[in-house]
Amino acid sequence: MAKFKLDEIDHQILDMLIQNTRVPFTDIAKKLLISAGTVHVRVKKMEDAGIIKGSSLTLDYKKLGYSFIAYVGVFLQNTSQTKFVLERINEIPNVTVAHITTGKFNIFCKIRAKNTEHAKDIIFKLDDIEGIYRTESMISLEESINDKKRLMHSIFSEL
Repeated sequence: MAKFKLDEIDHQILDMLIQNTRVPFTDIAKKLLISAGTVHVRVKKMEDAGIIKGSSLTLDYKKLGYSFIAYVGVFLQNTSQTKFVLERINEIPNVTVAHITTGKFNIFCKIRAKNTEHAKDIIFKLDDIEGIYRTESMISLEESINDKKRLMHSIFSEL
């Protein structure tokens, strides 16, 4: 498949969609002085090319009572257990992200919990998974940077 070439209009469309995935195409069209049909066609082309893989909803976990974030490094007894362990980790809904990593940990997870007691229970669930040798936890005091737009603009400037 040929590499899909993004132009400035595509960049602006993506910029607005990253800011708010629910923004109507008609609003994007008005701001960019193009038709809503053009926005629709361009978004569809970016989806077909795999540049846009879907959209997501951002929740305010603090308002839902899940403001406690911890990161858990997982040490495996054997790396051949990675797939099995990840399948078990996936059964714990409070583990919201898991990465296979190099370096100190075999797997690195992000968990969301109500409080320290709840986080402890989640970490103990991780510790109980067969194949996990031990875990190491870090508490997030504050999420200071969570900016998807800066990377997107950096990528666009390289194109």
